[in-house]
Amino acid sequence: MRKFCVILGIFLVWFAVHIPTSAYAQQGIPTHAQWGKVAIKETQAKYPQAKILDYLHEGSEVIEDSTIEKFKLWLKQNDKEFGVKVQIKYVTNTNKMVKIEFQESTS
Repeated sequence: MRKFCVILGIFLVWFAVHIPTSAYAQQGIPTHAQWGKVAIKETQAKYPQAKILDYLHEGSEVIEDSTIEKFKLWLKQNDKEFGVKVQIKYVTNTNKMVKIEFQESTS
């Protein structure tokens, strides 16, 4: 009986360690994550003196064969804090970026 309990314990530990990991690996990284990196990089290039304080994915919009990913970044430059809305349009099937737009906001 003791041997059975030890084997069962080892199996349960192995199962607990390996099964959830493979389930998470299959989920993958969301598509907007790669475009979030682009939004941050391009915002840093456009506002090199500013520090990015926060980042939010506001959603995506599919229009025919393209997708628009929408982000809002909160920046601080000197004593001024401001938001920048970033929209990245790309071809959905190829992931090729078509254009990127920036719009500053105070809220």
